[in-house]
Amino acid sequence: MKSKKMSLKWILPLFFLVFQAVSGQTVFGKWRTVDDRSGIAKAIVHIYNENGLLQAKIVQVLEKGKEDAICTKCDDEFKNKPILGMHIFQDLEKNHKDEYKGNKMLDPEHGMKFRGKLWLDPDNDNQLKVRGYLAFLYRTQTWYRVKEE
Repeated sequence: MKSKKMSLKWILPLFFLVFQAVSGQTVFGKWRTVDDRSGIAKAIVHIYNENGLLQAKIVQVLEKGKEDAICTKCDDEFKNKPILGMHIFQDLEKNHKDEYKGNKMLDPEHGMKFRGKLWLDPDNDNQLKVRGYLAFLYRTQTWYRVKEE
């Protein structure tokens, strides 16, 4: 009886630690972007935290023939810069709903800047919802977590 109580004493806390580790996914990490219209995988984006704010940059271009693409439609500091390495989200802040929101989201393919937000899909934390707003219109893409090996 004593050994049964002793093992339960260790198993339950271990179970809760494992459960938290599995369910405690965050938006940070690498994500495979997929065009919501064509279904084509576009890039791998690394989302990271810098000084308490969310940042994201393109670390790999997946679309064939566009590996060395430059941002010809961009203006200001992004004009004619390589898409590989480009910071596409800057300084997004977390709100009370576990969403990250901000005014500095860039679509380098179209050279457009948006305000937007992103959040983990509540039904699948390996999917990231990324929404950009243009006035009252918006578009949402689903990105897929890249499993680090």
